Amino acid sequence: MLTPELASKFAALALGHVRREYPYKPDHVLAGPEDAKRPSELHPIFHGSFDWHSCVHGFWLLLRLLREYPDLPEAGAIRALADEMMVPEKVAGEVAYLARPTAAGFERPYGWGWLLKLHAEAAQHDAPWVAALEPLARAFAARFHAFLPKLTYAIRVGTHFNTSFALTLADDWAATHDPALRALIGERARAWFTGDRDCQAWEPGGDEFLSSALCEVRLMQRVLGDEFEDWFANFLPRAAQQQPASLFTPAVVSDRSDGKIVHLDGLNLSRAWCWKTVAGSVSDSGVRAAALDAADRHIAASLPHVAGDYMGEHWLATFALLALMGD
Repeated sequence: MLTPELASKFAALALGHVRREYPYKPDHVLAGPEDAKRPSELHPIFHGSFDWHSCVHGFWLLLRLLREYPDLPEAGAIRALADEMMVPEKVAGEVAYLARPTAAGFERPYGWGWLLKLHAEAAQHDAPWVAALEPLARAFAARFHAFLPKLTYAIRVGTHFNTSFALTLADDWAATHDPALRALIGERARAWFTGDRDCQAWEPGGDEFLSSALCEVRLMQRVLGDEFEDWFANFLPRAAQQQPASLFTPAVVSDRSDGKIVHLDGLNLSRAWCWKTVAGSVSDSGVRAAALDAADRHIAASLPHVAGDYMGEHWLATFALLALMGD
């Protein structure tokens, strides 16, 4: 479970990197020499945490912890940071970046989903942050509206391009802020995934931080409602026997200084997040027990390693928080 001590550790980590401009890995297309600018010139808010999307979910982590523990020792620093950064003029700079002709595919879809989840979290606070972020959230929602109807095939990889993970985050936001987008997400998810049966779970790949199989499960739990349990019984019919074994076995991380290999710590934590959803959504006691056991073992494998090397430190606490809170 999340404790105040662990929350304080996560908050300190995020406060240490969301403003750290270098090293930085941009998702940036140069149309000419004039486009070669430092991260903070391109992104007035999200120029830390090694890359744009990690900075976005670093801010989400801070606001989520602030809501859970308003008296956290870091609470004042979190509020001051949000007051400084989540303001209309800085948001306007982020929106302007999206208007660049070369930015059509910027952060699609992972960063899109995380920005909407950040806005959904900001809406839980009595602060001007949600109103300031609204234009940026609407800009990304518009991109989802335009993109999803032409995405003929779901992207099932275990990295940033995974369709299910991004739509799970977006659906959380759309439930309150955009009913039409939520309906579109449900329509597309059903079209892509309703017929999936007996998942073989050929994972993980060597640099994956998301489970293709379990992210699909997480999305379908949101989309299907009362129909989910029947769908899940067909999708993973031997879950009570902990099969396929690959989904129940934490990944081994051989080098946490390698920015790709350390993704596997994120896989362990995001799988735990998904397994908790399964445990709370099925009536079969065998499946529930297997899911909870898998969640516990995956958390135990990677929670001790959220700090230590910047390649994991700039993002892993977010996935640890997802796993612990079930958000």
